[in-house]
Amino acid sequence: MRILISTDIEGVAGIYHRVQTTPGNPEYERARLLMTREANAAIAGAFDGGARAVLVNDSHGDFRNMPPDLLDPRAQVVQGKPRPLGMMAGLDQDIDAVCLVGYHSRASGRGILAHTVNSFAFARLEINGLELGEAGLYGALAGEYGVPVVMGSGDDVFIAENHALFPQTRFVETKRATGQNSGISLSPAQACAAIQKTVAAALRDRAAQPLRFDAPFEIRMWAQSPALADLFCVWPALRRGEGNEFAFTAARIEEAVRMINCLSAMSAALR
Repeated sequence: MRILISTDIEGVAGIYHRVQTTPGNPEYERARLLMTREANAAIAGAFDGGARAVLVNDSHGDFRNMPPDLLDPRAQVVQGKPRPLGMMAGLDQDIDAVCLVGYHSRASGRGILAHTVNSFAFARLEINGLELGEAGLYGALAGEYGVPVVMGSGDDVFIAENHALFPQTRFVETKRATGQNSGISLSPAQACAAIQKTVAAALRDRAAQPLRFDAPFEIRMWAQSPALADLFCVWPALRRGEGNEFAFTAARIEEAVRMINCLSAMSAALR
């Protein structure tokens, strides 16, 4: 088996505040090590579960958070941007299963550090009328490649939002949200032990099925401000709605992901 581990930071045990997720301060330096340890736990679990090769995808911010020399040397690491598949970069490398480590709940949700792709740019995302966060969006991208999401970790709100989408996926609750910047967390050691055990079990039973939606895909989004929606709709493929809303149609989930990530980059013009 070839396994892809997509690792974000907001769902990691002990992470509560934006400063911990933003480079340039001591709290981030500690947080990126916690992220790396959870990635290593997932890598170890993958090999325990029978993997013959593991790619670990650095999926937060600029996609270059985890020090490569601190990652399990049995894995290869995918870092840096831009890249067409975003948080699923490496999916085109003959992958058999995906694990989502350190993920978080969707924009406007009640989970810790909840957002979808870009907290400055986007307030809501729907595909064919179904509200999704990053797990749903990228899980559908994996499904388009025929690859199931077998495991996910993050807070309780992330799990509650995604359980129906991934009913056979095994989840690890690393913390319980009591607010967007507060919660009750496992210790990092407990979280890593649970992640390693769960990844191994998920790969042994391989019960999860790929997440698939019917094409074509109607993407409706709400920007964080009308000004951002105006900016995005300079792009001719987008249709302007009321208030903060805009929409576009995609033939494939991969096309939608690439469009959304381009809009995220565009939003920097109004920061």
